[in-house]
Amino acid sequence: MTQAVEANPYVPALARLAGVVDETPTIKTFCFDLKEPLQFRAGQFVQLGIPGAGEAPFTPSSSPLDPQHLEITVLRTGRLTDALHRLAEGDLCLLRGPYGKGYPIEKLEGKEVLVVGGGVGLAPLRALIYRLLAMTDRLKKVVIKNGARESAELLFRRQYADWAARDKVSFEMTIDRPEPGWNGRVGVVTTLLENIGAEVDIPNAYAFSCGPEIMLKFVTQKLLEKGFKPEQIYLSMNRRMSCGIGKCGRCNIGPYYLCKDGPDMCYAKIKDYPDVF
Repeated sequence: MTQAVEANPYVPALARLAGVVDETPTIKTFCFDLKEPLQFRAGQFVQLGIPGAGEAPFTPSSSPLDPQHLEITVLRTGRLTDALHRLAEGDLCLLRGPYGKGYPIEKLEGKEVLVVGGGVGLAPLRALIYRLLAMTDRLKKVVIKNGARESAELLFRRQYADWAARDKVSFEMTIDRPEPGWNGRVGVVTTLLENIGAEVDIPNAYAFSCGPEIMLKFVTQKLLEKGFKPEQIYLSMNRRMSCGIGKCGRCNIGPYYLCKDGPDMCYAKIKDYPDVF
């Protein structure tokens, strides 16, 4: 009897860029039309790389309901992301995954959902937003709060009006500091949560947040202050991952590996371990 040979998890597939969108001066979205569909859950991540330059984990920012099309939104922060930002339509990338568990969509039916993004943190949350917009008939409400340091860093502004116009959906944004021509809210994203009890039925809600770790810390504190339980809060802990499959040991919080058990972690599971944020 011939024994089946398992696929090597480190071997990536080739993916050709179908287009690149300049989102902000430092953030681009890379669009791929895939030969083989990539079935992923909102919140799962992939490893994206360039031959000779390396790879890194990124959470897709496109809809999980369209597995032939993949979008990954990347902030330019270093050697690999600099190389990614130099790519153009037609260039080849390396792609493997998806990895992680993704958001617990099955828990959301009949609930109210609060989504809190900060800066490039809205990118992983956009896949969740697409999924929520496709199931509003099974949700009570979707409330989206988004913040950035300045208006030029607000991601996906072309979609805000559409999101806000959807039935059962509300959308609000803020920037950290006043600037000429800005007539919207000013203040860090947690200021949008001051009256969240009037917008959301907290006992019947789940909250999902992604952004810089310091933002996650203060968003979590604010949600707890307003009455959310740790079991109702999910944080996208997209940090320190390397191999993607739980072998390198770089992304653990207590007994959990973010790449295998997350990267979207229920706060109740991790709150008592050091170095959560």
